[in-house]
Amino acid sequence: MRSTFKILFYVKKGSEKPNGNLPLMCRLTVDGEVKQFSCKMDVPPRLWDVKNGRATGKSLEAQKINAAVDRIRVDVNRHYQELMRSDGYVTAAKLKDAYLGIGVKQETLVKLFEQHNVEFAKKVGHSRTKGTYSRYCTVCNHIREFLQHTYRRTDIPLKELNLTFINDFEYFLRTEKSCRTNTVWGYMIVLKHIIAIARNSGQLPFNPFAGYINSPESVDRGYLTRDEIQRMMDAPMKSKTHELVRDLFIFSVFTGLAYSDVKNLTNDNLQTFFDGNLWIITRRKKTNTESNIRLLDVPKRIVEKYKGMGRDNHVFKVPSNSACNEKLKDIAKQCSIKTRVTYHVARHSAATTILLSNGVPIETVSRLLGHTNIKTTQIYAKITNQKISQDMAELSAKLENMEKSICNAI
Repeated sequence: MRSTFKILFYVKKGSEKPNGNLPLMCRLTVDGEVKQFSCKMDVPPRLWDVKNGRATGKSLEAQKINAAVDRIRVDVNRHYQELMRSDGYVTAAKLKDAYLGIGVKQETLVKLFEQHNVEFAKKVGHSRTKGTYSRYCTVCNHIREFLQHTYRRTDIPLKELNLTFINDFEYFLRTEKSCRTNTVWGYMIVLKHIIAIARNSGQLPFNPFAGYINSPESVDRGYLTRDEIQRMMDAPMKSKTHELVRDLFIFSVFTGLAYSDVKNLTNDNLQTFFDGNLWIITRRKKTNTESNIRLLDVPKRIVEKYKGMGRDNHVFKVPSNSACNEKLKDIAKQCSIKTRVTYHVARHSAATTILLSNGVPIETVSRLLGHTNIKTTQIYAKITNQKISQDMAELSAKLENMEKSICNAI
């Protein structure tokens, strides 16, 4: 038989504070058994409506009190439902203890996040990257700020997570942290991973993300055209450093290597492969995936140009990423290139201008770039108008006789 259950909020008379306010209390009644607890909030007597158990008026203070009352009511009701599901019955004492967390070891979100990050840190430099670790730390810090800002708490039990919490966190990221859509999307993926750990370990019996909808915006990733690459090569450089950065950029255009992979490239990575050609045999720093790239004439010439100048067996002496981007900005301006050129644009240009536009299958491009998922390659790669024109010309040639026959019949 279902128990009778009632929640009542009241102010505790006779316990007036120095400012005249009274403590707000919550009374739980289950099958005639009564228990009460403090709501950890004081209320001005003039605002309290005894009949309705709420603050009166539309003042900011009244809204804050009523929001707290509603939140406690929702939480108590949730604990009541959970106790009914797990134990089959509820007492006022059990309900009070469940709400207050007494006698129940509760796994919490921040604690789980911190434990995860400690374990993740041990893997940095081996199977995980520092960048990914930093992202987990960033999201953990945002969760701490969000809990304090929105819930006035330092942590939250995993069982209290729900879709409202997820949506509130997204709103916090967009408003308080001014995060853009794709940044929010990336941060929510991190939180999803932590939630998945809790679910897989049995700490969380349900999915708070159920019903949550969010997707990244399509980003137009810049790349250089053949003409722009040629203009960059033909332009006289202001200094030896500008020339080095330009050459490193072109090296990445023809190999698809990211900045970190070029910086870490050693002479041991340059090997003559089974076909008699010189190849780069390496693993991507970001994903630790194998990336084998045959050196075409342009990158081979650049390797020869700087032979012996790298330190500790490195192929190149590479300036910092920020220094490279600063020089590339100068070079782009000098060459009248409107695209915002950073070092990573070389990788986009490799996928688009060098590989896909010249008919290299996207599966091969994905392997060359060291992507773990071909969808990543599809995001990076753009099919240029030149390639479309070329493909349509080839199609027209193949259909020439068929088209003539049809045109004659029209």
